[in-house]
Amino acid sequence: MPSEVIDYSVLSPVGSVDVLSMNEVNTLSGLNKGKMYEIFRRCALAVMNSGIDNDDIEQLENQYRDFDINIVPQARGACLEVQNAPARAFVDGKMIQGVKENLYSVLRDIIYLSTQLDLDELGQEGNGAQITEAVFHTLRQANALKARMDPNIIVCWGGHSIGSVEYDYTKEVGYQLGLRGFDICTGCGPGAMKGPMKGANVAHVKQRIRTPRYIGLTEPGIIAAESPNPIVNELIIMPDIEKRLEAFIRLGHGIVVFPGGAGTAEEILYLLGVLMGSDHGQAFPVYFTAPKESADYFIEIDEFIGSTLGPEAQKLYEIIIADPEQLAITLNERMTEVKEHRKSIQDAFYFNWLLKINEVFQEPFVPTHKTMSELDLHMDQPPYQLASQLRRAMSGIVAGNVKEQGIAEIHKHGPFKLHGDKVLMQKLDKLLKSFVRQKRMKLPGSKYVPCYEVITD
Repeated sequence: MPSEVIDYSVLSPVGSVDVLSMNEVNTLSGLNKGKMYEIFRRCALAVMNSGIDNDDIEQLENQYRDFDINIVPQARGACLEVQNAPARAFVDGKMIQGVKENLYSVLRDIIYLSTQLDLDELGQEGNGAQITEAVFHTLRQANALKARMDPNIIVCWGGHSIGSVEYDYTKEVGYQLGLRGFDICTGCGPGAMKGPMKGANVAHVKQRIRTPRYIGLTEPGIIAAESPNPIVNELIIMPDIEKRLEAFIRLGHGIVVFPGGAGTAEEILYLLGVLMGSDHGQAFPVYFTAPKESADYFIEIDEFIGSTLGPEAQKLYEIIIADPEQLAITLNERMTEVKEHRKSIQDAFYFNWLLKINEVFQEPFVPTHKTMSELDLHMDQPPYQLASQLRRAMSGIVAGNVKEQGIAEIHKHGPFKLHGDKVLMQKLDKLLKSFVRQKRMKLPGSKYVPCYEVITD
């Protein structure tokens, strides 16, 4: 019977980290003991647990508390020494190639974060353009921006905690998209992030597509709770949730949303808020889709959006229920519109430069009891501004559910308290209770204790 851990292994460099500058080598020399080490270690452990169904960070850390990874910088690249690593990442004592590649993708992005980005400076007011530049350069150094290719990246959002009917539906949608040559970009984890990639993978094999892309965009705060699924072949670690969300809509050409919980609601509110706050016309197809058994989910979402953000927000998406083939056909037709629009405004196919993002959606939001209680959850404000505040509320709930920092806040001070006007808070409470009732806040089998309280002013 195989052991649960591999005692020791040395990995030779692959990818962009097999050629390093002296500055990068020096940075790596200090990374083993520097402030970035814990981020790198946490991300590395998540990658080596690829495919697990576990969103409990504390349990994962306890199980592998002796896990260690050391970076050995050399002129020819960086070797990695791993100790007490998850055995599931190895076959016959050798690390699985996909896991190894993703591990070095993590190192690549941590090097970039350590040497090229000043997050404190980017977080200052008025730096929206610099934030977009940072997103661009992070994607470019990951080789995610492909020139001379027609628009074909479909971003798929949805919950990590979904049942078998919904999961099978996401696979069928991915299959229909893959038959039409679309590449898939998701948040890299399980559930509705894995299903579309798995379905597309079968379709790409049938169509003899030799270089399919399964792009996983994540960030250090969430990766441990949503370990990359095994199909991801382009893993990219963005610095934080705001830059991750911006990367999705700068890189993608259309978005498909499946049922999910607070994280999916955060993504929807971010997207709608950005589109409502932009003064530049965009051809950006957005579809909400679910099997017939889950049709009520998007009825509730649509009702919430209409009653809070208004009918203009509802015009920004279409809902297609139980028809993966029609969804894929419609998206395929819309790609011509996307292509012609990008050409007409002289925007790139590989990066949506001209989509204006209001800085309120770019400013980093760190959920604490103070920042959550100070959210402006009142109806009397522009819809895009309300969307930004609701987005932050959902982001805080996600943090309290599955992110290490948020969980620590809840353990120390109790649930986050959300204050707002009575009408809005009743609507928000109703939506959140539906997520809890449908078991969308945590993986099946986990008992969910709400990390928030909804309080009316």
